[in-house]
Parts: sequence; C-alpha cells; structure tokens
Amino acid sequence: MSAFLTLTEREIVRFYRQRSRVIGAFLTPLLFWFVIGAGIGSSFDGGVTTDPAIHIDYLRWFYPGVLVMIVLFTAIFSTISVIDDRREGFLQSVLAAPISRLTVAGGKLAGGSILALAQAALFLLLAPIGHVPLSLTGSLAALGALAVLALALTGLGFFIAWLMESTQGFHAIMNLVLLPLWMLSGSAFPIDGAAGWLRTVMMANPVTYGVALVRRLLDPEAAAATVGLPGIGISWVVTIAFAVVMITAASLVTMRRGKIAP
Repeated sequence: MSAFLTLTEREIVRFYRQRSRVIGAFLTPLLFWFVIGAGIGSSFDGGVTTDPAIHIDYLRWFYPGVLVMIVLFTAIFSTISVIDDRREGFLQSVLAAPISRLTVAGGKLAGGSILALAQAALFLLLAPIGHVPLSLTGSLAALGALAVLALALTGLGFFIAWLMESTQGFHAIMNLVLLPLWMLSGSAFPIDGAAGWLRTVMMANPVTYGVALVRRLLDPEAAAATVGLPGIGISWVVTIAFAVVMITAASLVTMRRGKIAP
C-alpha cells in the first residue's frame, strides 16, 4: 500500500510541477467548448434536440462532451510517464524492487485517474456559463461516471504506453485513437444525426456510453429530448465493462516478463 500511494502521489506531483501541462489541461477544453461550441452551434439555430417544446442550445448540450474530453485527454496523456520512466531508468528500478508489478500498474492508473477527475470537477464550476442546471446529486453521480471512465481510459493509455518505446510512437498511436474515440462518441453531435455505418461505429464505441451516462446524470432534461441516446442502464454496464477490460489489460501487460529497457 505504501508503494501504491507513493507512485500515485508521484504522478500527481509531477503533473502540478509542470505549469505548461496545468495551463494546457484547463485552457484547451475551455477553448474547445467556446470555439467549437460557437462554430457548430450556429448550425443548430433551433436548438440541438428534436423536441420543439424543449430548447437546448448547443453550448449547453456540448458541455458533457467537453467533460469527457478532459477525462479522455488527461487520463491517456498522463500515461506518457511510463515511457519517460523507462527511458530514465526509474521503471526498471521500481520493477526490481520487492513489490508486485500490479502495484506499479495500480499506482499509475490511480494517479492518472485522479488527475483526470480533478480537472473535470474543476471544469464543473463553469457549468452556469453554459446554462447547464446543476444539482448536487446529479453532479456527484456524473463525477462517479467520469471516475469509472477515467479508470478505463487511463488503463487504455497505460496498455499502449507499456508497449511503446518512444513518445513519438505513443503520440502517433494516440492521435489515431483519441480523436475518433471522442468525435464518434456523441460528444460533438447527436447520435441520431449520424447515418448508416457512422451510427453503427458510434454505437460500437464504448466512450459513447460514457458520454450518454454523463449527459443523462448531469442534464436529464437535455438527455430526455435527445433522440438515439443510450439508456442509463446499458450505459452503466458498458462503461463499467470497459473499465474492467482496460484495467485487466493494463495489469496483464505489466505482468508480462520481457524487455523493459528502451
């Protein structure tokens, strides 16, 4: 437990000592929310939802998607430290210590997930700007869903980072994975607006259910008026299953005996 907490704390301290990461982590989603929200929102003059009795402006509807984007980018990019630790020799030292390899994976996953959730919680304070009605119950439930999603995405990033030998390769793979995961999750446009194969891909994307879950918990009115949104039950099941699979994959790749030097 001591080693687990130490590794978790190390991830958090490393992040907050790098001011550029702190600034970028907060300003990037803010920029996305307002710039993309203003740009795409102009295409929805009558509101995003199809129910004419309920008007939901795009900035409000887009808000849960931005929260998921914060978790997605923070959780996955925090695992770049795996590659840095290997190159600097820290990872080899930790693996040679008398602690379980699962402890190493657990510390990394916990640190990345806490960072992602903390930034999402901070961004919740800006909800009134987008006219998002917040309640204590809904906010806590949404943070719980984001915590599960953070574990899943940190596990995904850790799994890929463990197999990579360079940060350049990691960035290349992540750029190939990150944007499609987020764009095709119902974050930027409603699922019912997608046709044919695109809708099929979106429904097969596990992040879609995380976005739907956060939207239903945080803003039930907007969720109820959105056609094609997965139900809250199936969204919980898929999001939890996604987290279990990714944590298991991260644990298994850590236990694999093989070359760990760069």
